[in-house]
Order: sequence, then structure tokens, then C-alpha cells
Amino acid sequence: MPATLHEHALFAGGPVLAGVHHLNPDIEPHAHDFLEIAVIGTGHGRHVTSQGERPLRRGEVIVLRPGAWHGFRDCTDLTVANCCLSAQALRAELAALYDIPMLRRMLWTDPAASGTHGVAVTNVDPAAAEEAIAEIGLLERDLGADQRRPGRVLGRLVTVLGVLADGRDPEQPTFESAVHPAVAATIARLEAAPAHPWRLDDLAQAVNLDPAYLGRLFRQYAGLTPLGFLARLRAERAATLLAHSSLPAARVGAAVGWDDPTYFARRFRALVGLTPTEYRRRSRSATHTQLSAPAEATDERRSHDAHSAAPHLPRVR
Repeated sequence: MPATLHEHALFAGGPVLAGVHHLNPDIEPHAHDFLEIAVIGTGHGRHVTSQGERPLRRGEVIVLRPGAWHGFRDCTDLTVANCCLSAQALRAELAALYDIPMLRRMLWTDPAASGTHGVAVTNVDPAAAEEAIAEIGLLERDLGADQRRPGRVLGRLVTVLGVLADGRDPEQPTFESAVHPAVAATIARLEAAPAHPWRLDDLAQAVNLDPAYLGRLFRQYAGLTPLGFLARLRAERAATLLAHSSLPAARVGAAVGWDDPTYFARRFRALVGLTPTEYRRRSRSATHTQLSAPAEATDERRSHDAHSAAPHLPRVR
């Protein structure tokens, strides 16, 4: 399987990919520039991330932000159901998911928290995991149908996310139900121009709030400070450039707003878990190679390729 999975090659303009895979060989560590949700079913294996290796358990839900990397080792009949969301769609037709507190926590705030390197692992009860895996299988079927049914795909996606959200620990804290307009406006401003030399004072002035108050609001609704959110955004954009382009690392840093190469390398490593050079090497080292394993080893790749013509969903806001 390629070491780097790229949104433009896999999604073909569509917002969603899905597949249920049964792994026996290793899946080498790989990076990708879209959001991935992996639901772990029956079987055995180990998960590899920047935090090291650990055994997988049935009912685990792994969410990876764009730019994050992971892999699977020592797999024995391991069931992994993947639901992948285009980063572009998350800023456009799927952006309304951010307004739903339980999904905001799952897709944005948990994996973007400090020290996670873009990877969040939570648990759902086994029944919820099996239901989610079954729904992802149906989503895979709908995506592969000859007749495009964007409404059904959107409904199935929401069902998958809802099953996973409902299956989480009910004692986990949630965020307020409606995103504060000042936070939404600030997020839009940062996403539109992440390379701009933003200061907290400037962001607060733009929404007519005291900087300290904006900071508290941002933590409440986004789980990060405004500048922490900006740093995560820059790291995700930098990861995409490192994987896609041949720009020197220093120019990648400058393109996302970190002009000092040393500072860029330090911030990128803190947020992603690798230096820019290491990330580029890892994302490209096996681009033209495949695992020399039986047919099961290529299930995931074949599933991605089979859905390269995923249908467009209607805009939801």
C-alpha cells in the first residue's frame, strides 16, 4: 500500500470514502491529507503512531486529523472499518458537522488537542462498534453503486458518526451546543489565511471582544486557544505541502506562516510527531511500493481505488 494517501487522488472531488477491511499482514505507517476514522472490530494487531506501538482492542475508535500518520503491525484477522472525510469537504459541505457538539469533539477537538499529534483514540462498547462497522459496510456499498445517491450517502455518514458518538463514555464532557458567533468568525478568518501573522489582539478586535474573553470562548468551543488552533491548522497545511510538493522544507514553513525554518521544524515536530524532513521521507519512502503479501494485504488499497469516483454530497449549509 502506498505510504502516502492523497485526497486528490482518492476522493476525486467527492467528500467520503469507506471500507471494511480484514488485515493479516502489516500495513506500513502512512500519512494522509484527509480525516480518517478507523473502528476496530474482532481480531488482533498493534497500532503504530508517533506515540509508539500498542495493542489494539475491539471497540476502539481511532480518529486522525489531516497530516497525522499511523500503521498496523502483527495483524491476525483484524477487522478495521474506515470512514474517511475529505479535508476540503470538512471546510465546505460537511462544515455543519462542527455545529454538533458530540461530532465537534470527535472530529476536531480531541485529535487536535495538545500532545496528540493529530491522533485521538477512544472506546465504544462492542455492540456500538459492530453496528458502526456494519453501517460503514453499507456506506461502502452505497458509494460503489452505479447510481449516485448523495442523499443516502449523507444519511449513512451521519448514522455512522451518530452510532460512534452515542457509544462513547456518557461521562465525557461535552462542549456547548451552539458555537459562539465570534469563535465561528475567528475560525473562518484563520482558515482563510493561515499564513497571515495573526495576533490575538487583532483577532479579538475583528470580533469586538476583549482578547482574554475571546481566548476563553475559543477554549470552550474549540478546545484550543486561537493561536493554538492556528498552529494546528498550519501544521496540517504544511503536512499536505510536504507530501504533495517538492518545495524545500523552509519554503513550506514560510508558505504556511512560519518564516523561521528552525521554529517551523520545532513547531511541526511538536504538533505532528516528526520533523518536516522525517515526515516527507516517511510519506514518500514507499510511494511506488506495495507490501509483498497475499490478497488480504491489498484490501484497503483496492477499496480506496474502487471508490475514486465517490459521489458529491449536497451542501448541508
